[in-house]
Amino acid sequence: MTPPHAPPGRYGLTILNSGSGPERFRRGGEIAADAQAAGFGTVWTSELYNRSSTILMASLAGATERVGIGSSIAYGVGRTPLVWTAEARDLDELSGGRLVLGLGNGTTKMIEDWHGVDGAAPAVRMEELVEVLRKLWRLDAGAVDHDGRFYRVHLRPTSATPPPVRDYLPIHVAGVNPRMVQVAGRVADGLIAHPMFTKLYLDEVARPALATGAAHTGRDPADVALIGILMCAVHEDVEVARRQIAFSIAQYAASRVYDRLFELHGWSEPQRRIRDAARAGDVEALIAAVPEEAIDLIAVACRPGELPEAVARHSADYDHVDLTGPAWGLDQAEQERAQVAILEQMRGSLTAVV
Repeated sequence: MTPPHAPPGRYGLTILNSGSGPERFRRGGEIAADAQAAGFGTVWTSELYNRSSTILMASLAGATERVGIGSSIAYGVGRTPLVWTAEARDLDELSGGRLVLGLGNGTTKMIEDWHGVDGAAPAVRMEELVEVLRKLWRLDAGAVDHDGRFYRVHLRPTSATPPPVRDYLPIHVAGVNPRMVQVAGRVADGLIAHPMFTKLYLDEVARPALATGAAHTGRDPADVALIGILMCAVHEDVEVARRQIAFSIAQYAASRVYDRLFELHGWSEPQRRIRDAARAGDVEALIAAVPEEAIDLIAVACRPGELPEAVARHSADYDHVDLTGPAWGLDQAEQERAQVAILEQMRGSLTAVV
């Protein structure tokens, strides 16, 4: 049974496009509209130090009519709860109630060095943020008072505040390690699984943590949607596709955040070789150090015509899967071509969202 607040559709598509100025947003809108016509249920955006998810979501909302408009992810620490709620209200109104808000905090270093805020206890911060967002979402019902570890809000509207388009906003939380996954189980409508997740990691680490979090607040873990992000590389030469995926896996391997995943699979020694190659700037050695098994368990690397079946195999354990190209190593134009290739390969295998 599908959880009550799972994103629309079985599959979603990340929008990564090229261009600059107004053309960048026009191209993104065209891909989103084509994804809608092809039968994708949700189109997703992300943000980094040089792009905003909310601006692109607004553009995509204006270019589509039916698909969900999601962030996978936007930085929870990047905006105050008040600004987050105001932007989410506007996005939900603009899209006619199609917003799917996915939040994550990134690593401690990103929290501190990119956003300039305290990087301590990121899971506790995220849990508190969701709590405050829930309160502010219904500001039309009256004053909001909150005094917490990370957020202090005392707000009494000075004029009539209209209700939001929807009484309830779906909020999904991204997590890798157990404590952040518990946050999704405690307070969120879904867990956004990292592209590095494997079935083993999902079963051995994420599901137990999700159940622990849900039990803490008396929830049924089955009500928490599991949202996967699946990297896909399609090429006539499958070895080219596998190298693209291997390079992306290697970039993640450098971070200690993923140590538990590599250890669980017995990949600690390859992870060490990947890190050594990265420090030496040896790209070929870095790619070669990624286990072939890791490519197959984490992502899809295939020839044209093989993608729908491969995606179905990887998606069996999720309520919704966001398809995206290789996360690293492609320039802007290559990223767009990778996303369009996924769209074209999946066309005809999807059921349209009405």
